[in-house]
Amino acid sequence: MADIKWYVVHTYSGYENKVKANIEKSIQNLHLEDQILSVEVPMQDVVEIKNGQKKTSQKKMFPGYVLLHMDMNDETWYVVRNTRGVTGFVGPESKPVPLTDEEMAHMGIHEPELEVDFEVGDEVKVIAGVWKDTVGQIRAINMSKSTVTIGVDMFGRETAVEISFLDIRKM
Repeated sequence: MADIKWYVVHTYSGYENKVKANIEKSIQNLHLEDQILSVEVPMQDVVEIKNGQKKTSQKKMFPGYVLLHMDMNDETWYVVRNTRGVTGFVGPESKPVPLTDEEMAHMGIHEPELEVDFEVGDEVKVIAGVWKDTVGQIRAINMSKSTVTIGVDMFGRETAVEISFLDIRKM
């Protein structure tokens, strides 16, 4: 079981969004979607008054930093650390130290509570992706990855397939 935590990387000032885009592209190219779940540049709404006019804009909460919700292992460390614009992970001697849940709550970032209307044993139909129109029975539910493992009949044998919550519909 992967140990998914929030980590912080330091970037060149002004490169936060570019670093986010580069990491997201690497995630897609290297198929690390199950190891690096989220890349965030925390923003906050700021109300400015100029010439008597109220103007709301968004500013970076932590200029020069990007937050990553990921499983820290050699592969993910290497991918993030070698992304153009990243100067290193935040921690002693650049050794990544995960943020605590309390620290994340203070920043207003928390895990969304998911509620699903299916359970292990339910019959579902896949509505998108490679397995579209396939019917199977739920064998396992992974809330942290938002996936279900279903058993599908392939060549006369049941095969386990992992499918996103968004790609299934209860029958």
